[in-house]
Amino acid sequence: MSFKNLNLINPIVRAVTEAGYSKPTEIQYIAVPHILAGKDVIGYSQTGTGKTAAFAMPILQLLKRNTPDHKEIRTLILTPTRDLVLQLEESFKMYSKYLPLSQLSIFGGVLSGSQLAALRKRVDILIATPERLLNLVSQRHIDLSKIEILVLDEADRIVDMKFADDVKKILQLIPQKRQTLFFSATMSSEVQKFADTMMKSPVHITVDQISSSMQSVNQSVYFVEKTKKTDLLINILQDVSILRSLVFTGSKQGADKLVKQLERTGIFAAAIHGNKSQTARQQAIEDFKSSKIRVLVATDIAARGIEMEELPYIVNYELPDVPETYVNRIEKTGRAGTKGTAVSFCDEKERSDLTNIQKLLGFIMPVAKLQYIH
Repeated sequence: MSFKNLNLINPIVRAVTEAGYSKPTEIQYIAVPHILAGKDVIGYSQTGTGKTAAFAMPILQLLKRNTPDHKEIRTLILTPTRDLVLQLEESFKMYSKYLPLSQLSIFGGVLSGSQLAALRKRVDILIATPERLLNLVSQRHIDLSKIEILVLDEADRIVDMKFADDVKKILQLIPQKRQTLFFSATMSSEVQKFADTMMKSPVHITVDQISSSMQSVNQSVYFVEKTKKTDLLINILQDVSILRSLVFTGSKQGADKLVKQLERTGIFAAAIHGNKSQTARQQAIEDFKSSKIRVLVATDIAARGIEMEELPYIVNYELPDVPETYVNRIEKTGRAGTKGTAVSFCDEKERSDLTNIQKLLGFIMPVAKLQYIH
C-alpha cells in the first residue's frame, strides 16, 4: 500500500515521501478516503499512529480541489496547547510544500504585525488554541463565518484542560454546514458526549496499538542533574559497541553546543536542525548512515527525514513536553525485526514530562543505573 493508493494528488505524495514516509499507517489508510469523501470522522488513536497526516493530507487535497477567490479562513484546527499548535503548523507546512495553500498559527501572547497582515490577506488553514482564538474573534481580527472544515485534535486533552466551553462558543461562530473531524487518544463518556454535540453521523475509526515496533525497543530513564547530562552522554557513548546513536535535543543551539562538546572528547558527531541547509543536513545523515560519524544530534523537526532499518540507539538528551514527540523519536529504532534501545535523561524540571509520557505508554520506564560521572 502506497500513498498513491489513497487517491492523493502528486504534490502531497511527493511532499510526504520527501519527509521520509514510505507507506500509510493504519489510521491514514482508513481515515483518508472518508475525509476525502466529505464525511465527519471520529478517530480514536494513540499517539504515534500518524493521525496528524491522516487529517492533514486529505484536508490539503480538499482545499486544493476547491480554490475560489477568497480571503476567509476555510479550515480551523483547534488543539489545547502552544506546543501542539506549533507541531501541527510544522506538519502542514511539510505536507503542503508543493501546494499554493497558506496556514497560520495563533496561541497565547501578542498577535504580531506579520500575523495581522496574513489574516488580512489570505489564510486557508488556521491552527489555534480555543481561548486565544476567542480573544482575537472578540477583537474582530478573525472571521470564522466561512469555515468549511473544523478539526479538534487531542480532543481528550481539550476536555481535560477545561476548554470544552470555549469550543462550544466557537461552534456558534462557524457554519453548521461543515465537515467536522474529531481526534482523541482516549475515549471516555465525557469525550464521547463532547463529540456528539458537533458531529453528524460520523464515521468511527479506532486504532488501538501505538506501533508494533515499540515492542522491540528497550526503554529506560536516567535521573540526572541538568548540568551532568553531557558528562553522562559522553560516558555512555564511550562504549564502542554502540555503533550508531541518534541524540535528541530541544533546541538548535543546544544541538550545536553538544556536538562541540562531544568532538572535544574524540566522539565524531554532527548536528541537524532548521538552521542547517538541506545539503548540510543530507550530508550529515549520509555520514551517519555510512558510519563516518557515530553520533547524530538532532532536533525533532530535522529528524523526521531519518529512516533507517538499523539504528540501534536513541538518546533523549532532553525530554519533549509533548508525549507524542517521544513516541515519534523512539520509533526510529527497533525496526525490521531488530532490537533497539532508547534511553532518556530526566532532570528535576522534566519530571512532569516523564509522567505524561509514561501515562501515554501505559507503563513505568525502568530506572537505569547512573554511570560514574566526573
